[in-house]
Amino acid sequence: MTDTTARTKAEAASPRLELSNAHVGYDAVTVLRGIEVTVRHGEFVGVIGPNGCGKSTLLRAMSGVLRASRGDALVDGRDIASYAPKELARKLAVVSQETATPFGFTVEETVRMGRMPHESRLTRSPHEADEIVARVIEEADLTSLARRPITRLSGGERQRVAVARALAQCPSILLLDEATAHLDLRYQTHLLGIVARRNAEEGMTAVAVMHDLNLAAQYCHRLILLHDGRVHAEGRPKDVLTDDTLREVYGASVMVTRHPLLDVPHVFVCASPPDVDARRAERSPE
Repeated sequence: MTDTTARTKAEAASPRLELSNAHVGYDAVTVLRGIEVTVRHGEFVGVIGPNGCGKSTLLRAMSGVLRASRGDALVDGRDIASYAPKELARKLAVVSQETATPFGFTVEETVRMGRMPHESRLTRSPHEADEIVARVIEEADLTSLARRPITRLSGGERQRVAVARALAQCPSILLLDEATAHLDLRYQTHLLGIVARRNAEEGMTAVAVMHDLNLAAQYCHRLILLHDGRVHAEGRPKDVLTDDTLREVYGASVMVTRHPLLDVPHVFVCASPPDVDARRAERSPE
């Protein structure tokens, strides 16, 4: 084994993000209790679970927005609090659920803001920045909207701009908090396809909070299922997305089968008998 191969394998095995015995919350309310999560180089990890289980809190702890009251939060083996903001932004980008709208800026100007962590008075490369901004605008299918003020976009279009701005940072780690929530079917798969391609071709590590279990199964290497502020299950999609586990955590009647085209689980939510009866009555010609 060559030294280069050994270094590559060691890097792939080393954690990029770690929460160790972390307790995280807001004021006096603890949301995550003793959480243990590790994300390694080049993984695409999905974070799933019912509303209020701590998914967004987990991402905020990973990004340094929330400090753990107990335990450790590490990025590449370093305490996240030890990073200067600009240094961390060159390494890690975040797309939040609610993205602030920069008043008066166009789509192109907003995406260009993603280059700010890489710019200084001493080291500037406008040509390189132009190329990166143009590439991510095209990737996000925003070329026709590039000159439009961001205040004149729909919610889904603004979400795509937020993703493009994060990609313009050229992060080695991308955190997505329900980034597909406002997108239609086409752009849900389009966005996740961009992330999956960056993950496969460039080794970008990605962690995505997702509500759509079927999209999570299709795109993520590994799933972390949260319940009541703790990790309830984690592993490959086929190991986490099981009938019994989902019924226990979500309290819903589900049926898990195999996707007809892909070798991944496919989750069906089964309506309760009263709902079925109501629908049948609505459809009845009588």
